[in-house]
Order: sequence, then structure tokens, then C-alpha cells
Amino acid sequence: MASNRKRLYAALATTLIVVGGGALELHARSDLPLNAAGAATEKQQALPTSVDVATVVATTITDYQEYSGRIEAVDHVQVRPQVSGAIVAIHFKDGALVRKGDPLFTIDPRPYAAEVDRAAAQLAGAEARAAYARADAARAERLLPDNAIAKRDYDEAQNAAREAVANVAAAKASLEAARINLGYTSVVAPVDGRASRAELTVGNIVSSGLNAPLLTTLVSVSPIYASFDIDEQTYLRYLAQDTHATVPVELGLANETGHSRQGVVVTVDNELDTTSGTIRVRARFDNADGVLVPGLYARVRVGGGKPHPAVMIDDAAIGTDQDKKYVLVVDAQNHVQYREIKLGVQHDNLRVVESGLQPNERIVVNGVQRVRPGDTVTPNLVPMSASLAQSGQQQAVKTAAAS
Repeated sequence: MASNRKRLYAALATTLIVVGGGALELHARSDLPLNAAGAATEKQQALPTSVDVATVVATTITDYQEYSGRIEAVDHVQVRPQVSGAIVAIHFKDGALVRKGDPLFTIDPRPYAAEVDRAAAQLAGAEARAAYARADAARAERLLPDNAIAKRDYDEAQNAAREAVANVAAAKASLEAARINLGYTSVVAPVDGRASRAELTVGNIVSSGLNAPLLTTLVSVSPIYASFDIDEQTYLRYLAQDTHATVPVELGLANETGHSRQGVVVTVDNELDTTSGTIRVRARFDNADGVLVPGLYARVRVGGGKPHPAVMIDDAAIGTDQDKKYVLVVDAQNHVQYREIKLGVQHDNLRVVESGLQPNERIVVNGVQRVRPGDTVTPNLVPMSASLAQSGQQQAVKTAAAS
């Protein structure tokens, strides 16, 4: 009995040893992949995040203020007839460019040509009578010393000569008036510019005077004005100091994002509108291509003051933290730093930073969401002016990949 019990204990001990060894081997095998996966995860976490960074733009700029205005022609002429008659010819096409002196309309000139002939005949008669009166006065002058003519007859001869001279002058004036009216039968362009449509066609009878009908309108093309209202502060800052100083102005149209044309301020109104607190300003721009048309909406930027140094960045790099604006700065050790900034105006598609950044500092422009202050990153240097375009391209790629 005792020997059987010993054999049973020995068998149980052998079984426990085998089971324990298997468990140890299984535990050892299960630990190996877990440790390898953990090491891989730590290795991935240790790799720095790659982000696009750009160097802060440091340059010298001139401050600008932007306003809304309208394009106006330098010369705007309503062409009306100065003599009455029937329109017999139209010499331009609607919307054509014309030069000063080019014929636009012809009014029947025959009655006015006849009036010129009549006035010329009257002048010839007045000159003949004046010649006779001068000769008669000369004879009386010779007879008077010998008392061969009465003093009364002498005075009449002299007076007749003077009246004849006056009648000649009146006849010449009548002839000149007739010639002027004949010239008015040819309606010509008073200035260089673009003509509107012909309001009246051939065969219509027009009259002169205050109720003269409109024939067409003519507006000059180049140069051209842009009129706009500026506030009192801008006037005092830029325009009130020196009336002879050249104030730069830039203009952009409704379909443009920037300001494609440069001009100068030419006139400032003589009083401030107390209702709106603004004053009317007119700037002149070249318009050789004829794109600027009177009445177009214009975005006008007024520059002034002295050029000053400024640092600028892309709006895409700016983050918002409640009521604060910030950027992520990458230092020399490629560590990310949180930096609060104060923003200024926009200039050439970049935003002026009034405080918070220094020239030559690098900021994150793409990948802001993937990093946090204190992280170490792998910087990919890109131009500041190209960061917006790169951001748009990357977003397009992500959208295409997601679809």
C-alpha cells in the first residue's frame, strides 16, 4: 500500500513538471511578439512629423487704405445741334473711337450756304457805297478851303463816309455769322473719345437752342478718373499735409483680386461732407487699352506716409485661439513654439504682422493640425508666397484620394 502511494506521488510530480515547463515555454513565446510590437510603436512615435515651413517675409512697404469708387470720364460731352435743319448724313458707327474734329453728323447745309452768299453780296454793296462815300468826302475836303462848298454839305459828306465804313463792318459781321452757321451744319467731335449710338437718324429735322435734341454722347478714353470718398482720418493723414505731394493710388476692378493699375490723386474736394464724414477725391489713371469704362465699380487703394519695414505672412498660417491670433514657430532645433501675434492690414496677398514675429523666423504653413507646441518636426522649407497655392493643391489631392 505504501509503495503504491509513492508511485502515485511520483507520477503526479512528473505531470506537474511537464505542464509547468509547457506553460513557461508558451509564456516565453507569447512575450516575444508583444515586445517587438511595442518597440515598433515606440520607434514610430519617435519619428518627427514632416511639415511645410516658410520664412517670414521682411520687406519695406507703404501703408494703403482701400475704398470703393466709380470710374468717370475726364471729358463727357453731350453733342447737340447748333443750327436747325434736316440730318442728311451720319459719319460714325455706334461705339466707335473718334478723334477731335472728326465729322459725326451733317445737317442740310444748302440754306446756310445761300445765307453766306447773300451776306457776301451785302458786303460787296457796302464796300462799293463806302468807296463812293470816301471819294465824295475827299472832294468836299478839297473844296472847303476855297469856300466852294457849304459847311453843311461838307459835314454831310464826311458823315456819309463814316456811315459807309460802319456798314462795311456790319456786312462783314453778317457774313462771318453766316459762315459760322454753315460750319455748324457739320457736327464734329469736340474731343477725342468714344461715341455712343446715334440718337437720331438721317431724315430727322432738328432744331437749335435750349430744347435742341441730343444727337449722341462722347466720352474721353485715356486718361480716365476714379472718384471715391475717403474718411476724415485718411484725409488728415495722407492728403492734408502737402497739396503738392504726389499721392500714389492703385485701382482694381470687380473681377480682379488685386490692384492692376497705378495712378495719382489729382483733385480733392473743397469741403468735407459733415453727414457722412467723408471728402470726395478724384484720381487719374491711364486707360490706353480702353478697358476702364465710365460707371464701372472700382476698388481704390490710397497710399501715403513714409515707407517702413514690415514682416508679413500668409493668412493660411494663422490660427485662432478664442480672441487671440497665433502661429507655430519652428526654432533652430526644429522644435515647435506657440507664438501670439498682432495682425495688421493685408498687403500684396500677405498679412502684415505688427508684433509677435521677427525677420528670418520660420513658421508652419502646412500641417498645423498634425503638430503641437513642444513637438520636434522635420521642416520642409517652401516660399511664403507659394504656401497658399501648395495648401490648395494638397487639399485637392486629399479630396481626390478620399473620393
